Amino acid sequence: MAEGAAGPGVDRSAGIADLELEIEHLHKALISRDVIGQAKGILMERFKLTADEAFLVLVKASQHQNVRVAELSVTLADTGEWTEPAPEL
Repeated sequence: MAEGAAGPGVDRSAGIADLELEIEHLHKALISRDVIGQAKGILMERFKLTADEAFLVLVKASQHQNVRVAELSVTLADTGEWTEPAPEL
């Protein structure tokens, strides 16, 4: 009986930990999405691009620099600096 009583509590704790981890991941995803949107907006204004074109420019630059799109976006949003050549679409 003691084993059965401990089982649900342990399962519940593991479930809560899983949910907390999922919430943390979702929070990070929202932050990444926001900063990517800011970077897209900067590129759209600077180079007169559509949203889709700006995202493609970010993807290509991230591949060229071997960094995640979100990391590149943070740098662009924080500094306004674009080290890549002007995009050719």
